[in-house]
Amino acid sequence: MWEEKNQTFVKDFILLGLLHPNQYGFLFLTLILIIFMVAIMGNTVLILVIRLDIRLHTPMYFLLSHLSFIDILHISNIVPKMASNFISGRKFITFASCGLQIFLSLIFLGSECLLLSAMSYDRYVAICHPLRYPILMNHRISVLLAAGCWLVGTINSTIHTTYVLHLPFCGTKAIDHFFCEVPAMLKLSCIDTSHYEGGVYVSAVFFLLIPFSIILASYGQILRTVLHIKSMEAQKKAFSTCSSHLAVVIMYYGPFIFTYMRPKSYHTPGQDKILAILYTILTPMLNPIIYSLRNKDVLCALKKVLGKLHRN
Repeated sequence: MWEEKNQTFVKDFILLGLLHPNQYGFLFLTLILIIFMVAIMGNTVLILVIRLDIRLHTPMYFLLSHLSFIDILHISNIVPKMASNFISGRKFITFASCGLQIFLSLIFLGSECLLLSAMSYDRYVAICHPLRYPILMNHRISVLLAAGCWLVGTINSTIHTTYVLHLPFCGTKAIDHFFCEVPAMLKLSCIDTSHYEGGVYVSAVFFLLIPFSIILASYGQILRTVLHIKSMEAQKKAFSTCSSHLAVVIMYYGPFIFTYMRPKSYHTPGQDKILAILYTILTPMLNPIIYSLRNKDVLCALKKVLGKLHRN
């Protein structure tokens, strides 16, 4: 009876948010909205260019278009709600909306982790085994890889979202975060979640450590192959591309691993918010710039598409 009285099965939560209602909060919100618009525009343009230019109908750009689509959906799942809560001053989020935000966020995060490793495998095959590329990495395989990323991400999200939403929440309904995220939700539960945290750790190994290891191994083999190329210009280009790709990958996986592979007791709200900004807001903006807009093929395709639009 005592446990039942002290358990609060809430219908609504309060998102404490990221920003304070002062001039600095408004400036920071403006910066976040600019990043949001750049991310939406950059990824949308990239998808359209890949779709319209037949020369970009290759496995690499097919996977890249899925990455851009995920980034658009992911940042749109978080920033508009955060901005509307700050502007309106109302910090409430319904139980259903919070559950949906968790569900979608886990799908996008999980799918992107797997997709990034698939993209690194594509580059590894293209550079290290170019003669076998049409066999090892064709359109059919790229479709299966993309579909597998979405499917596995959705299954994982369904399991974790179902569990988290069935937890009893006691006392405060305030989530000290700017969106509904699993580690922040666990802090509100009035039962021991250590067993479930073990499940989160297993998922993190599958979605974070293994893909991250595949990416590092793939780029390691790529750099090893590039070092045997006699052309210094080709080496510089490869090193520049690999270093920029790895920088974004580390910025995405690093905070993500640090957030989801620590016990609940080691989490602090301020730290979790800063880490979440990196993999939910900044990365979607940087991905189209790093992966494509520095790519000559994409830039040529973009000029071609813009030229056609201008003539029309």
